[in-house]
Amino acid sequence: MRFSVVETGYDRRQVDSCLDELGIRLSRLAARAQGAAGSAREWDEIREEATWLSGLLQRLDLGDATATRYAAGAVEHDAAEILAQARMELDEAREEARQVRERAYAEAVQARRDFEAALNARRVREARVDEILTGVTVEPVPADTPTAAAGTGVPATRVAAGGPDAAVEPPTGRDGAHSR
Repeated sequence: MRFSVVETGYDRRQVDSCLDELGIRLSRLAARAQGAAGSAREWDEIREEATWLSGLLQRLDLGDATATRYAAGAVEHDAAEILAQARMELDEAREEARQVRERAYAEAVQARRDFEAALNARRVREARVDEILTGVTVEPVPADTPTAAAGTGVPATRVAAGGPDAAVEPPTGRDGAHSR
């Protein structure tokens, strides 16, 4: 007879049932042996029953229980090692994630500080430009007033170049070619 293997050995109900059955059969054998007064046929039946019970005990294969317990212990040990390894890897991953999060946060804070400093510098420059420009007065310049460009030989207006319909040669570059 084989028993189902459970977490801590064999199924207790199956084992108890088998032992109860063996107890009942042994009680019957004892009663038969007492009641048998030399009958050869009853002794043969008793011998057969004893042989059957002996075979049943051999089929129980109690040696397998030790091997099963050893195998279960090895499996539990392997499971504990795997669990310990997984926990260690989880802790390492959490630590790495914490470091990445801290670095990202520090970089974001620094980027914000740099942006705010650049924005503040721009505002200061803008205020300075506004301050400078409030003191400047602009007066309109008449169209026929000579300008600094007049001293270079470049006409300042179309009128000076010969009027709006005058064909103007484009200025030449360093190599003497016309630039467009």
